[in-house]
Amino acid sequence: MGYLARERSLERRGDPRRILPEAQSVLVAALPYPVPAGAQPEETSQTRGQVAAYAWGVDYHNIIPQRLQALAAFIEDRTGKLARQRHYTDTGPILERDLAQRAGLGWIGKNTCLIHPRYGSYFLLGEILLDIELEPDEPEVTDYCGSCRRCIDACPTQCILPDRTIDAGRCISYLTIEHKGSIPHELRPQMGNWVFGCDICQMVCPWNIRFASLPPDPALVPHPGIEHPDLIRELKLSPGEFNHKFRGSPIQRPHRRGYLRNVAIAMGNSRDPACLPALLEVLHHESEPLVRGHAAWAAGQIGGVKARRELEKALSGETDPSVISEIHSAIR
Repeated sequence: MGYLARERSLERRGDPRRILPEAQSVLVAALPYPVPAGAQPEETSQTRGQVAAYAWGVDYHNIIPQRLQALAAFIEDRTGKLARQRHYTDTGPILERDLAQRAGLGWIGKNTCLIHPRYGSYFLLGEILLDIELEPDEPEVTDYCGSCRRCIDACPTQCILPDRTIDAGRCISYLTIEHKGSIPHELRPQMGNWVFGCDICQMVCPWNIRFASLPPDPALVPHPGIEHPDLIRELKLSPGEFNHKFRGSPIQRPHRRGYLRNVAIAMGNSRDPACLPALLEVLHHESEPLVRGHAAWAAGQIGGVKARRELEKALSGETDPSVISEIHSAIR
């Protein structure tokens, strides 16, 4: 992601004192979230989507900062000193996983996730920069991945590179959450039924299969209907219904247009004719071109006489160039 390479960002990420000049310690905390059952997304129903486990409950950005503030207050109480501090959880220019490894919370695996040798990797990170000197923990220096490459081999888009980096432009999590535009055609079939995020590289990790047993934090327990959403129902969500359903949820991040784009791709990958009426309704009546375009692609993947007839009908009245291009590709 290009913004990570900006000079100011690099400087601040490399030295926490660029953020808090008085910093003497960095305290790293981990918050467990639910562990998904099963090993592969294909085990769910054809007309069901799949959401990354960290997003089954409320948005952790609304939980972790409060916990960090309470922890900092506890430290102030114990030390008798009012601390200068900054706290982050995936929100600032610091190297979270590197700091967590230096704090002894685990090692950075081949899938770039931080993995704890007794608890796996299903947890979120938060950090506090403090001007109080704390006794440091020993860093985790052992790489327990060894010769294992299950995460690399299981990744549908081959985004996990041999040097323990991720090609973000191919990562399903990036595509379904951060990517704002059209998903590249060549990657859509590999996205399966993931509509928000992806857990595959964690689901196949032996350290999670054997050891991921921490109960999730109560604030992150799953909300009903989030884990495996009904694709047909999701595609029919109006703007108001989307905002109401996902208020306080991480799924708000890609906005309705990005989320329904992902839902349409999952429908196309299902190739289930039951999805076709909802897709055609979107094709003819949805106001967002991004959603109409991906619905056209999905209808083309399902195929059949009706799909082709409706695609051609939509083409006669479509004015958006990107949707026109999608329809042409779908009926070829």
